Amino acid sequence: MKSVVWPLAEGVLHGVEQGEGVPVLLVHGSLCDYRYWQAQMAPLAGAGWRVIAVSLRRCYPERWDGQGDGFSSERHVADLVELIDEHLREPVHLVGHSRGGNLALRLAAQRPDLLRSLVLADPGGDYAVELFQASGLEAPLAPARRNLFREEALRLIRVGELEAGMQLFVDTVSGAGIWQRSSARFRQMALDNAFTLVGQVRDRPGVIGADLLHGIRRPTLLLGGERSPAPFPQVLRMLARQLPDARCEILPGVSHGMNVQRPAQFNRLLREFIEAL
Repeated sequence: MKSVVWPLAEGVLHGVEQGEGVPVLLVHGSLCDYRYWQAQMAPLAGAGWRVIAVSLRRCYPERWDGQGDGFSSERHVADLVELIDEHLREPVHLVGHSRGGNLALRLAAQRPDLLRSLVLADPGGDYAVELFQASGLEAPLAPARRNLFREEALRLIRVGELEAGMQLFVDTVSGAGIWQRSSARFRQMALDNAFTLVGQVRDRPGVIGADLLHGIRRPTLLLGGERSPAPFPQVLRMLARQLPDARCEILPGVSHGMNVQRPAQFNRLLREFIEAL
């Protein structure tokens, strides 16, 4: 596995890559970076792919203090498009977890020519209420209410209560007690990215609606954790009904961080999906 720095028109992206073959691009979620995918790199490279894990702009190894711009869904999608267009130079199998899954959906809608397939692991973000209604599902809390925990986590971080802020965020998105049970390596990664919450609180991308989803024609694998808290289960069920070419797999006994908690099963599902295309 080697470290890579990709120059962009504005700034650079950092990441790691391993293996040769068709590219599989891994996009992390909130408070994470390319290190989140450590358990996927060697196994997927060993299956015959060029595996790339990227850190989104403002995430580690950049040490961002929350000042200035650059952390937004629009910027991150544009960076990923430029990475594929200018450096990878061929369509990818795009894998996104949590917030990274939401970015992957937006990229798939904007530039379907850059994708071979799409894998969304508990994708986050905000979706039109009508999508849930059309799927016969109860809609999650409205974004303004559901996202209050991010603001409280950021308040704690700003007053120096980093651990408390991280615990609030991680336990909200993954389940009570997950922060304390997480490895020291995961906790350090989250702490390294603590101030990216500044960008998340400011980021207000438009909700994803039916037109965007119905236009995504790439084969899609949806992955969820059996114990993932709301809204992830509702979102997965809705996407399974609204995306034109999607199937869903639930990993038993795990929560939101499924690729870390059950890497062998996660890798197997991903490998079988791509190999069958």
